[in-house]
Amino acid sequence: MNLSRPEIPTRLLVHALVREDGTVDAGELYTVAGLLGMTDQQVRLCVKRLVSEEKFRQDGRGRRAVLRSVSDAAGGGLAPDADHIRYAYRQDAGLAPWDGAWHLFAFAVPEARRAVRDALRETLLHLGAAPVQGGLYVAANPIGELVEARARQLDALDSVTFLTSTDLRIGDVTDPAQLAAHIWPLDTIAARHEHLTAFATACTERAAGSALPEAERLTMAVELASEFSAAMTPDPLLPPELLPPHWPGRHARHLARQCWAALSTLPPDPGPATPLPRLFRLYADAFTVPEEPGAST
Repeated sequence: MNLSRPEIPTRLLVHALVREDGTVDAGELYTVAGLLGMTDQQVRLCVKRLVSEEKFRQDGRGRRAVLRSVSDAAGGGLAPDADHIRYAYRQDAGLAPWDGAWHLFAFAVPEARRAVRDALRETLLHLGAAPVQGGLYVAANPIGELVEARARQLDALDSVTFLTSTDLRIGDVTDPAQLAAHIWPLDTIAARHEHLTAFATACTERAAGSALPEAERLTMAVELASEFSAAMTPDPLLPPELLPPHWPGRHARHLARQCWAALSTLPPDPGPATPLPRLFRLYADAFTVPEEPGAST
């Protein structure tokens, strides 16, 4: 695979290799870390920090050790946001067409509650909204209930204004697709999807080999999860009606799901079977949506 490897923090790798029973095999961890270009010293220091933070307990030493998660740490930052992913595939399958409505949110939170203000901003950005101007955010998808739930949780509902409109204009721009291109960094988002496309294509070709060692399968799965997260996390999942022609997101997601399926069904190494990380099940669950028609074209 000639693509540059994604930069995956050692801590993230440990979380990604947690199995269904909450354990991480240290030998597996060191091997995958080595394939990702990490040193044994990096792994040792990371494990020591995670144990000192009481995120994991360690039984044994070195490559023969077993790490046991103290909390539900499986996947970490690479665990899929299942609702976000399923909605993306619903859009890809034509099951979530745009109704022409823009959803706007404004909030004014005093400096004394800066943490609440930051939390509201992060929630809006995570849900695909984008700032139009100071304190005013817009989304193309109906996220109002989710924003309200978060505002109530933060005891800040009185500070948030909700508005839905089919008449949005910024300066002289009124065309919906032009507005979307003005509000969201579509070029940057598209480039991430194109990188995911290239990686997933190479990954699927590599996984087609029947003799792929288990350590390489795990390494590729962690890399694929990293690339998928990098493409999806900043994606506002704009309706297809608002995106440029030949938008790469749909095809990239199809290839990613195809690659994940190929990795999941590879035969294990000879010898005693070892369980796969929980990340495999989490992604399989997130990908349980209708196959998008014509996605392979």
